[in-house]
Amino acid sequence: MEEMEVPTEHLHEHIEKEAEHSRDIWSTLTAVSTAFMAVFAALASLFAGHHSNEAVICQIKASDQWAYYQAKGIKKSIAELGATVTADIDKGAQKARIDKYETEQEGIQEKAKEFETESQTHLGHHVILAQCVTLFQIAIAISAISLLTRKRYLWIFALALSAVGLFDFVKGLL
Repeated sequence: MEEMEVPTEHLHEHIEKEAEHSRDIWSTLTAVSTAFMAVFAALASLFAGHHSNEAVICQIKASDQWAYYQAKGIKKSIAELGATVTADIDKGAQKARIDKYETEQEGIQEKAKEFETESQTHLGHHVILAQCVTLFQIAIAISAISLLTRKRYLWIFALALSAVGLFDFVKGLL
């Protein structure tokens, strides 16, 4: 007696093959998206480091300007002291020197404040980009876990974190 082939067996085999094939596509997509996450994490890290360095450089420049400002203040104080001690004939020259130091101090102070502002701006970019790196690193870890556990919702969560990281990346560059 010939055994009857159940039509659903063939269908079941076909479904299994398709499921296995789709799993391979999903694995490939997960691996490629994780690679992109790693690329953006590396770029964000590079830019975060750049902004951190620039913030430090600007702060050093601001500190130099403040030291220069103080030096001019000391010179002004000495000139004021000299004006009180010297004879009346030197008072005009002393007053001119004091005014010169005050004018120079104003320019130096303005420059120092500009460097401080620039430093703060770079520091703000650094913080945003550092957060971006963290988001990408977490997304990479979750993506790897999703591959190991075959849980697609974890991969989708990793993609969502990457989208937030990408938004921060763009925000950090602007």
